[in-house]
Amino acid sequence: MIRCIAIDDEPLALDVLEDFIEQVPFLELVQTCQSAVEALELLHKENIQLIFLDIQMPQISGVQFLKSLDKRPKVIFTTAYSDYALEGFNLDAVDYLLKPFTFERFLKAVNKAYQQINMQPTDTTSPEDVPPQPKEYMFVKSGYDIIKVRYDEIRYIEGLKDYVKIHTDGKTIVSLMSMKVLAEELPENFVRVHRSFIVNFERITLVKKRKVHIQQVEIPIGEVYREAFLEKLKQER
Repeated sequence: MIRCIAIDDEPLALDVLEDFIEQVPFLELVQTCQSAVEALELLHKENIQLIFLDIQMPQISGVQFLKSLDKRPKVIFTTAYSDYALEGFNLDAVDYLLKPFTFERFLKAVNKAYQQINMQPTDTTSPEDVPPQPKEYMFVKSGYDIIKVRYDEIRYIEGLKDYVKIHTDGKTIVSLMSMKVLAEELPENFVRVHRSFIVNFERITLVKKRKVHIQQVEIPIGEVYREAFLEKLKQER
């Protein structure tokens, strides 16, 4: 049995979730909550394995609420806005239900949650003793598509005002995103060498004077980033 809660500031949305949850034999609805504050208090008291979480709520959004949790249950986002899908995926949400959703679509999402929860280790090791596994990919919005990009396939990233160009082994992906936001998503082996360039340190083939080479591509090293880059280069020797 999966113990779950539903968080939504709209009573009618909670009624739909409660009805759907009652129809699934392996789900146990512990409580419905109309605010993140109410849910936070409940999470401290109860062992909750799954949250159905609305995104657009007063005071604090569902995304902000999830980021604030030290220990996160599995989450299925429920929202009327598709714009948050990318951020939901990058927060490792199980699924993203766009309102109004059918019971069939709901069932598909909870089956995914069931698979993930039951694949978790059943030994007595405390979660605090298990080091978190680093993510190997991210999701990037490009036009109307959301593309899965593996970090090890990225060669370098080029900033173009409000856009970025992600150069991978197979293609170049253009996304409406700032370099600063993207840099926060990337693991430590990505290094900013210029205000317009981030490079995958593992893909560097040559460093010559004030330029980094990734195969045939030459990328300048900006003066602001030079010292930090050389320090990392020294550490990797």
